[in-house]
Amino acid sequence: MNIKVRSYNWPDDYESVSKFLISTYKPGGKYPNWLQPRWEYMHYHPNLDRSLLNKVGIWEDNGGVVALTNFEDKLGYAYFSVYPDYSFLKEDMLEYAESTLYATNGVGEKYINVFINDFDKEFEMIAHEKGYCKNEEQPAFESSSRFEISDPFPEIKVPEGFSLKSLADDNDLVKIDRVLWRGFNHPGEPPEGGIEDRKLMQSAPNFNKGLTIVVEEPEGDFVSFSGIWYVPESRIAYIEPVATDPDYRRIGLGKAAVLECIRRCKELGATVAFVESEQQFYLDIGFELSFRRHMWSRSLS
Repeated sequence: MNIKVRSYNWPDDYESVSKFLISTYKPGGKYPNWLQPRWEYMHYHPNLDRSLLNKVGIWEDNGGVVALTNFEDKLGYAYFSVYPDYSFLKEDMLEYAESTLYATNGVGEKYINVFINDFDKEFEMIAHEKGYCKNEEQPAFESSSRFEISDPFPEIKVPEGFSLKSLADDNDLVKIDRVLWRGFNHPGEPPEGGIEDRKLMQSAPNFNKGLTIVVEEPEGDFVSFSGIWYVPESRIAYIEPVATDPDYRRIGLGKAAVLECIRRCKELGATVAFVESEQQFYLDIGFELSFRRHMWSRSLS
């Protein structure tokens, strides 16, 4: 082995990390690392400060990526991905997060929060021995839920006067921006600048307008939105984001949009869909909780 750790270089290293994440997914069980669509979604989300991407750490063995320690949208929170054969790197990865991905609170104290899969007892023990405290209560954990795609596929229906369409049919960025703004519980109308955010997110390499679904209400506004990302190498679908205007909730629109996304991925070969949530909304659709990532916290001051 010839293992080296170095800073991530955007955009040069983006594809090699993507391939690493795709290769570490194994069907039929709990996935230990990030799914590639989450990595992609992170890079093309308007909340990301790309000037911080060089704080992400990658471990290479003979030039190939074998491990990754990264934040998502802000410092102070860290995630870990590693090939099973390189699990001995976990302590090094944790120490990297402490030295590079930490944040500072209002009184100048350094801290770090790290997310560890609930089935990774080895990593939990390492964190415990280094003085981390496990947070048991939501929202101090993330969840992964799965939807097994099979026949017959669930019926998809919307109320009379509403219609499902993909962004390949109608990519109205103003309407998209509005439903996402309101769907994530922001008051009033969206501020200026949202259109550029929508363009950024749609510039992601694997963004597919034909798989992204909106629900149009009778007057022509978009009132529900479901995005999805398909990974052909592993035949998985990844749901992100999902939003419904508060004025149109609890009438089945979000469910219809999500199912239509999954159905279209099924036609491409997908066998399972994942969402990073265990909200009752998803469980009612047919998703089942797979595992959680608990947040472990430590003061570094």
